[in-house]
Amino acid sequence: MAIGEALARLETVVKDRLAAGDGGTSYVASLAAKGRGKIAQKLGEEATETVIAALTEDDAALTGEAADLVFHLTILLADRGLGWDAVAAELARRHGISGHAEKASRPQ
Repeated sequence: MAIGEALARLETVVKDRLAAGDGGTSYVASLAAKGRGKIAQKLGEEATETVIAALTEDDAALTGEAADLVFHLTILLADRGLGWDAVAAELARRHGISGHAEKASRPQ
């Protein structure tokens, strides 16, 4: 499965579960019911686990942690009313710009 197709499918499932709001049967809905701060905290935990896997574990562990990270980022984006199209648009905007130049152009 192509990455774009996988992200689109994941985004659809996350949005559907957020809309249904059934925390009893949906992890996504139960996490969202705890608030954006909890979603962000979980994303941070997954980011840390991804870093640890990158430094100390095998490729399968890193891949699993990366999937968890993307999953939780998808929930946070959806909770904000955003999606992968917004992220793709920002990446497209940055394309061809040096990373140093792009960072320097950000407001302080």
